[in-house]
Parts: sequence; structure tokens; C-alpha cells
Amino acid sequence: MAMTPSSLPTTFGALRTSEWNSERVGRSVKDEMRANLIAKLRSKETIFSSIVGYEDTVTPQIVNAVLSRHNFILLGLRGQAKSRILRSLTSLLDEWTPYVAGSEIRDNPYAPLSKYARDLIATSGDEMPIQWMHRDERYIEKLATPDVTVADLIGDVDPIKAARSGELLSSELTMHYGLLPRANRGIFAINEVPDLAGKIQVALFNIMQEGDVQIKGYPVRLPLDVAIVFSANPEDYTARGKIVTPLKDRIGSEIRTHYLDSLEQAMAVTEQEAWAARDGVKLNTPRYIREVIEQIAFLAREDKRVDKRSGVSQRLPISVFELAVSNAERRALLHGETTAVPRIGDIYAALPGITGKIELEYEGEMKGADVVVREIIRAAIARTFDGYFDGVNTQQIEEWFNLGGTVQLSDTTPAADSLKELQGIQGLFDKLKPLKLPTNAAPEVYVSAAEFLLEGMTAHKRLSRTEERTFSAGEKPQRKQRPEVFFDDDEREAQEWRTKNRSRKGFN
Repeated sequence: MAMTPSSLPTTFGALRTSEWNSERVGRSVKDEMRANLIAKLRSKETIFSSIVGYEDTVTPQIVNAVLSRHNFILLGLRGQAKSRILRSLTSLLDEWTPYVAGSEIRDNPYAPLSKYARDLIATSGDEMPIQWMHRDERYIEKLATPDVTVADLIGDVDPIKAARSGELLSSELTMHYGLLPRANRGIFAINEVPDLAGKIQVALFNIMQEGDVQIKGYPVRLPLDVAIVFSANPEDYTARGKIVTPLKDRIGSEIRTHYLDSLEQAMAVTEQEAWAARDGVKLNTPRYIREVIEQIAFLAREDKRVDKRSGVSQRLPISVFELAVSNAERRALLHGETTAVPRIGDIYAALPGITGKIELEYEGEMKGADVVVREIIRAAIARTFDGYFDGVNTQQIEEWFNLGGTVQLSDTTPAADSLKELQGIQGLFDKLKPLKLPTNAAPEVYVSAAEFLLEGMTAHKRLSRTEERTFSAGEKPQRKQRPEVFFDDDEREAQEWRTKNRSRKGFN
């Protein structure tokens, strides 16, 4: 919890004589968000600084929803930053907000809702203690699951509270407040709302339309001040229809998210979210490695063997990047190297970070997840390779391998030893110019670049590679078999006799 500045009032009397008058504190949450958003727009400030790729699509729609004081829902496949966007909405709230000290529903001192707050202000007057909540404390999130009850969201009778306080069960002081009343004067987010049972969704009708809730057993309606936002997978929302129609009708705006359109945006997100800083070794991740990792996600979304309805999360390249870095780190630690430079082989080592993040269609299930993922990685390497080496003549390298040359690039060999072995391949390092390697680069950098070139040639079937990462000549094209010719019986017997006696001396 953030520390409250000492300059803020601590009693109701001090609050009333400060800048925090009833007009400022009495603004609704949606009016407060609207006012702060208008200030950001006028100052040309970035609305959501941690969200990449939605500047021209999703963000303007959210801005319109907030300006319209709408409750809204984000529809999108997994890994499209829906939760991140909802949590970023707190940036549109005031940094500090006062409430009646000890109030479970964070009562506005100028307009208290609960009996507790009303009684306290009646007995204490200007001496009523005031507490302050930071904007981050005004966001409450609930993941919708089938076991969520009305009591969880709205509230219920609390007999234990009644017994301890000596109050009658009919007293408001025995109310148990659910998450929604506790989000009063803040933002309440429900993730994956279709998973809520229908009767639980019905419990949200009043707060969505009339702006109040009623807790079971009490003839009291609480006019809560709360902005409600939702997230859902569009497949659940439209096809399975798990959101009841009256609730959909009460949601002001429906905003669809999407996967990132460009490789640069995807790389920026991965760099922002992935854990790359490691202790002990210096990390140097080449750009082409990052591109291959992002291409895996892009190609998986296009692959017909991958379930489109499930989607391919942006968490996939983040996990692959972290695992590839870890494999490079492990190699550097084993050989006492000071710099960890990820290679293409490290991406293959990150297979566990991919197979669990894609759902396969029937055709993919028949081939197996490992086979499908390896083929996607190979295609990502080929596409990235073409971006650097399109038009580069690799014939000299191919000839070296065709003459019987082989090279192994495994984690068991130090980078310096691998570099010496690679230097024996004629023309190899001359072809690395498109990668713009520094002249004084470490051996690890050169080995990673050379492996990328060889892997790209392998992806285009110019070379072959074993699972032990030994590169050799590509497969020779098979001789075309002569087409089978059918003869009548007499000609067939003559053909068989000629074939049988072809090897005999003097046969023509």
C-alpha cells in the first residue's frame, strides 16, 4: 500500500476547509475518469503507456467509451493485453481519494452510504477520522469462475458478525459486503465474464442500469459509485452465448482487441515483458534471433493445423525468448564465457514454451505437437533468413559440404572451438555481411550468426542437419523412375525375357 502524504487532511473538519471540497470529492468515478482523460488528451499525453500496437485501433474506442461514461467489455483472444488494459484504467483516477476511516465500502465523507459511516459522522462530526486510498487501491478484479456466488459479488447476511456485535440480523451493521460494494468509488473488473453462471449475471442487472445493489435480507438499496468493465473471449461471447442477453444490452461499449500487426510492435512487447537481465553473464541477443522468435507466433496464427478460435498468445514469444536466453546462459556458464549469445539451437531448446501454448486441430494432433512446432520454427527461420540473405549466393558453402565437409554446433563445445571449426568452411564468413557484425565481435556472436546462416540454408533444404546439430550436405535429388508401361501378354513375355537375359554376354 502506498504511503499517504502527510499534507493530506486526517479529519473531516480539516477536509472541509481544504481543496478537497464536496464538489471535487463528490464527483462520480466515471466523471473523474472523464475529467482526467480530457486533461491527458489536451496535454497530448500517452493514454496507456504500457500498451503497444493499439494506438490507432483499440485505444480510441476506449477513449470514446470513457468520455461517454460507459461500462464496457473487451473482447479478444488470449494474450491480447485485455487484463493489462483494464488495470491501466487506474491512470485515469485521481492519485489520492479520501474516505471514512474504517468503512468497508470506502464511504464518501460528504455522502456516506453505510450505517457505520452515517453513525460515525453523527457522533464525531468534524473530528471524524479520514483515510486516503491510492488510485491503485481503487481497482478490484475478479476472475469469473463457475463457483462464484451472489454473496461473493454482492454480499449476504453475516450471522457471525451479528453474534460478535450483538446486533439483530435485520441490522445493516450485520451485512457482509461482496466484492462489488467493496469496489465502491473505484473500478470493478470481471475477467472472462461468460464463465459466470446465468443467475450470477442477473445479479449485475441493477448496478448496470439503476446504479444500485440490494443485499439479500435487507430492505436497503446501496447506490454504489463504480465503473464496471469486463473481458471475454469472443468465441465464448458470440458462439456459445454465455452472456445473458439483458446483461449484454446493459454494457455500453463492446471493444474488440487484436494481435499485433507488425513484427516491430511484437518485438517491442516481448522486450518490455520478458525477463532478460541475468546475473553473472552479459546478454547479447541478436536482432535476427528476436525476429525468428516473433515469426513463430505470427506463423502459428496462420497455420491451418493450429486452432484459430483458441488463438496464439503474445505470451508465447515472451516465454520462448526467456527460455532461449536461459539456454544461452547455461551454455555460457558451462564454458566459463562472459557473454551469453542466443543461437537458433536455443530456440529449438525452448520447445516446452511453445507446445503448451497452442491448441491443435485434428490434422495437427495426428502429426504431434513437437513435429508441428518444429516445422513452424523451421518456417520462421526461413522467412527471417530471406529477409537478410535474399539474393546471396551460398553455392560455395554448399560445395564445401558436398565434398564431405561437416560441422557440429552443440552446447557441449565452447564458442571459441566452434569458431575455429567454422572458419574452415570456405566463404562462410564472407556471406555474413548482411548481419552487419562488428569487427571485434566475440566468438559467441560469430558462432550465433554462422549458425543462423546454416540453419536458414537447412530450412531451404540446401543443407541437412541432425538432431545433434551436425550440418552436412543436403539430400541428393532422387533419380526419377521410369514410368511403368503396360503391355499385352505377348509383348510382356518378350519384355521379361529381355530383362532376364540383359546381363548375358553378347546380348544386344
